[in-house]
Amino acid sequence: MAAAPEVADIFRRHGEAFRQARAGHLGYVERRIMGAITACRTAALGGHVEQCDDCGATRIAYNSCRNRHCPKCQGLARAQWLADRQAELLPAPYFHVVFTLPASVAEIAFQNKAIVYAILFRAAAETLATIAADPKHLGAQLGVTMVLHTWGQTLQHHPHVHCVVPGGGLALDGTRWVACRRGFFLPVRVLGRLFRRLFLRELDNAFNAGKLRFFNDLASLAEPQAFARHLGELRHLDWVVYAKPPFGGPEQVLAYLGRYTHRVAIANSRLISLADGKVRFTWKDYRADGKTKAMTLAVDEFIRRFLLHALPDGFHRIRHYGFLANGGRSGHLARCRQLLDADVTGAAPEPADNRTKGDYSFRAADFAICPDCGGAMRRIAAVPRAANPQPFRCDTS
Repeated sequence: MAAAPEVADIFRRHGEAFRQARAGHLGYVERRIMGAITACRTAALGGHVEQCDDCGATRIAYNSCRNRHCPKCQGLARAQWLADRQAELLPAPYFHVVFTLPASVAEIAFQNKAIVYAILFRAAAETLATIAADPKHLGAQLGVTMVLHTWGQTLQHHPHVHCVVPGGGLALDGTRWVACRRGFFLPVRVLGRLFRRLFLRELDNAFNAGKLRFFNDLASLAEPQAFARHLGELRHLDWVVYAKPPFGGPEQVLAYLGRYTHRVAIANSRLISLADGKVRFTWKDYRADGKTKAMTLAVDEFIRRFLLHALPDGFHRIRHYGFLANGGRSGHLARCRQLLDADVTGAAPEPADNRTKGDYSFRAADFAICPDCGGAMRRIAAVPRAANPQPFRCDTS
């Protein structure tokens, strides 16, 4: 049986034809992503020779592209990020809240990614902060970690933010920890209505400031009256905010974050075959209770859908708000632990030689393991870049 393909294989076999067919429409960022994934862990990027200290086995390890859209380059970045988050977990239940843009707003977002995705983050964060601060609901300041996803299971454009939130927060005067009701976070219908109002207000402000651009089927929205009518229609839609049941414990929180924070549009593990100009892959149909199904797309359509999710240069898809915001995070977390009667000095777990499934204290060396005996691989020589690299330009964004 032939080995299952990778996204890189699809780009290597069909990427050049795709690029030429769309020479006037393929953006610089999309070209760089294709180039990075194509060259990832090949001679084009160079590498080094490793030798096992135990059995003497040698192998060539080519460099990774480190592009954030590459399915093969997220493992180490994920482990390092999770190690930092592990030290920040509080002894409290955690909730998972998802804010999703309606399809008619997602169309605008696709043509204005940096502007509208940023509005999505701000509106979701302000919604949570406002409702949580209301004494009728919680009367506290939250700490929120948000992750932007722009895809659905079939790779269509579906922008939404996943939020991981402790089940409580600091009282507004900072004197106590205010916990949520057991098993309940905040009312989703109230969150949805406020999210809709805040998002549309910011979208209107962006339009009035001349920051939005409209093309093709949306070109008519550039006219102020047409845009105003469109906003009026959006105000009558239900905006979906979904709150999942609380996590079972800190290890579940980390396991969730590990799955979501550094995810790309499709993992290589979901690809089944590449043959006759078609890509076959698995997807979960959540309308059928999450049943796993298979989908087949023409290669050009698969590549097009994959590239729908290219993020603008410099755009941060993981953000922190409230008492987890970067400015005063350490001090706020120390205060939270104090109020939760947690041992401040014991909050960060000690690294162990025998790491458990829930331990994310990894080092880069942990990924250099001999495939023959399990010993440690040591670098003994450098491998220069190939003289004739791939035709796509690579980067490390």
